[in-house]
Formats: sequence, C-alpha cells, structure tokens
Amino acid sequence: MRTFAALSPLLRLLILTQLAFNVGFFAVLPFLAEHLGTAIGMAGWLVGLVLGLRTFSQQGLFVVGGALADRYGVRPVVLAGCVLRIAGFGWLGHAEASWTVIGAVLLIGFAAALFSPAVESEVARQAVCREEAGDGPRTHVLALFTVAGQAGAFLGPLLGALLLAVDFRTVCLAGAGVFVLVLAGHARLLPQRIPGRAHVKSRGGVRRLVRNRRFLALCGAYGAYLLAYNQLYQLLPVEVERTAGSQAPLAWLFALSSLLVVTAQLPVTRWAGDRLDLRRSMVAGLLLIAAGLAVVAAARPAGWTGTVGLLPAAGYVVLLTLGQMLVAPAARAWIPDLADDGRLGLYTGALSSVSGLIVLAGSAVTGSLLDAGLPPAVPWLVVAAIPVAAVALLPRRRAAPNRARPESSMP
Repeated sequence: MRTFAALSPLLRLLILTQLAFNVGFFAVLPFLAEHLGTAIGMAGWLVGLVLGLRTFSQQGLFVVGGALADRYGVRPVVLAGCVLRIAGFGWLGHAEASWTVIGAVLLIGFAAALFSPAVESEVARQAVCREEAGDGPRTHVLALFTVAGQAGAFLGPLLGALLLAVDFRTVCLAGAGVFVLVLAGHARLLPQRIPGRAHVKSRGGVRRLVRNRRFLALCGAYGAYLLAYNQLYQLLPVEVERTAGSQAPLAWLFALSSLLVVTAQLPVTRWAGDRLDLRRSMVAGLLLIAAGLAVVAAARPAGWTGTVGLLPAAGYVVLLTLGQMLVAPAARAWIPDLADDGRLGLYTGALSSVSGLIVLAGSAVTGSLLDAGLPPAVPWLVVAAIPVAAVALLPRRRAAPNRARPESSMP
C-alpha cells in the first residue's frame, strides 16, 4: 500500500484498471467451457475452437491495439475497448446459437486487444519516467501492476461462482457491469492528453519492429516462459488426473499460484532489483521455471499417486510462479529500452502477439508428444529444455535507451 500511495494519480488509476479488468474477465471465463458444452450443447471440438478463437482475437491482435494506442492515444482506445467488452459480455449472456457465441467471444477478445496494450504500455512509460525522476526502479511499478492483475484473477472466479447459482447470463451481465463502472470511471478520470505521450504516424513502425533483433530475441524468451506457464492448462491437468484420480486439486494449485504472486511479488521484485539487472532477472526466472518442469519429469518414473504424487506438481507450480515473478516485470521493464520513440504501444502489443504465436505452436507440439506414446517424463523434459535454450536468446546487455521521451505531438 505504501508503494501504491507513492504513485501518481494516473498510475494508481491504471493499476486499479488492471484489477478491475481481471475481476470482470475472470468472473466469466472459467465457466465458459462448461456453459458451452452443457447449456448450449456444443461438441468438444467446437468448444475448443471457440476458446482458441477467443485467445487469438485477444493475444494475436494485441499488436493492433498497441499501434492504435500509439496513433490515437490511450483514452479513446481504452474507452472503445470497454464499450466492446460490455457489448460482448451482454451478447454472450443471451447467445444460444453457435455463430452468436463465436461472434460474442471474438468481440470479447478484440476488446482486450484494444485496452490491454494501451494500459500496459502507458504503465511502462510512466514507470520509466518515475525511475528517471529518481522515484524508484521501474520494476517496482510493473510488479505492482502484476499483483493487481493476479488479485483480479483470484477475485473474479469467486464473484462468478457466487452468481452462477443464478445462471450464466447473470454472470455475464455482472462481468459487463464491472466494465460499465470501468468505462464511467475512465471517461471521468483518464486525461484527454497524457503529458509526454506523442501520437505517431501509423506507417513504418512494423517494418522497424521486425528488424529489431534484440526485441525479437526478448519476444522469443518471453514466449518460452509463456509456453512453460501454459502447461498449467496442458500438462498439469493430465498429471493431476493421474495422481489424484480427478482434477479437483487443480483449483488449489491455481489458488496457490495466485496467492504467491499477490503476497510475494513485491518482495521478490525488491530483492531482484537490489541484486540483478533485467537480463539476469530473466535468466534466473527462466532457469527456475525449467527446474519446476524438471521436478515433475524426475518424479514421473516413480509413479507416485495420492498426496505424495501431487508434491512434484506443487513444486512445479511454486517454481513456475517464482520464475514468473522474475521474468514478467523484467520483460515489461525492458521493452522501453528496445522500442522506437513513440512506439511503446506497438512493441508492448507485439510482445504478447509474437509470444502468443510461440505458445500456439509449442502447445501443438506438446499435445503431439502426449499422444505419441512416449515415456511420460518426455513431454515435461522437452518443455523444460525450452526456457533453458531461451536464456541464450536474451540480449547480452541492455541497449542504450531508445524509449519514447516527452516530446511534442505530431500534427
């Protein structure tokens, strides 16, 4: 709270925005698959397609939202995203046919592709400005941003579970209601023009981005982290089902991860800030994540079941979360040093889009390994090798700052 109170009003607003975004989003998302399969009667493959389309319309289009934030500013992009999210949740609550569900889900995903890069890039820019003014490392601000997101991801499902006792439509309308409040708050509090944020022409930025090898290397390393994190939803459920006979313990493992981030993110960030630069922080995080995967791989041949069998899975969750605490703030803090002037939104969005493509391809490979009849430890070992290999991708040192500094807006 002391860290939060020391921030500027704009940063406090943006961090609370992240909390509210995730409360509204995660009040609905965890219950979507079951609603599609039971209430609407979709086939399993169609449920998977709908969920994949949501991910693509969000992560895949982050780069579009980031570019629009650079061109038109944070306020209009955030407000437009909130309007689309309200419409999407309202539509989803009333959708009964497959095509209407798909349309609503695409709208929900695209809404996040608008407002998330705008908010994330402005938080990063404000954190850099605060650091340059001598008010503390940028990673502290970005860690607090991560904590707010995890707190929202923890509280959202609790709200959704309470409202699900009524029906799924009520859950969707409650999610829409959260974004109505966010929209009203931002329409009143978010500045029309943020000092120091320049609006740039839309052309030329993507060409420079794809030639920026240092930034693409960061995307590759961040994608390796996200692929390992995605095993919470791919390899871990299989392992938990084997050891416990059901997937009920998954909820406790997910709660463990969220609570670790909420309670330990800021202390871990302060510890790393006193001892590690951004590259070393990411290296340490990637190696911790690889160790978590390796723990399950090493224990798998023993074939443990029951409570003992869940211990390696818990070890993976703990080490993965500790690695996440080091990797995520450092990666976001590194982007301003690698981005072109005035293009922070584009680069912030591209980090999510490029790494999302890596996760998409890597998840397909991991699924193939699961279906190939190989020894059970092999998929875990293969995924564990990816963060280790990603260490070599990281730029050797931080580039000379090329971030967007305060400058006059273009006509």
